[in-house]
Amino acid sequence: IEVWLPGQNAYREISSCSVCGDFQARRMDARYKDKDGRGNRFVHTLNGSGTAVGRALIAVIENYQNEDGSVTIPEVLRPYMGGLAKIEAK
Repeated sequence: IEVWLPGQNAYREISSCSVCGDFQARRMDARYKDKDGRGNRFVHTLNGSGTAVGRALIAVIENYQNEDGSVTIPEVLRPYMGGLAKIEAK
């Protein structure tokens, strides 16, 4: 997942997920026995990151900042902000 960062004039990754096959399993020697008990086989692994909170926050601030320096809270985030619609300097 990428977000637009106007200050960098670029999209930046904030989360990812990858199928690693058995590459990581071979490195850590992670194996399993199949249901017939035939030999040890390498497991297949996934690699995933949560959200890079810093980059996500920067994206919201940069994309929703107003000329007066206040930040309009996107409607989808307002329930998590106690209904707050705008952040203003005190």
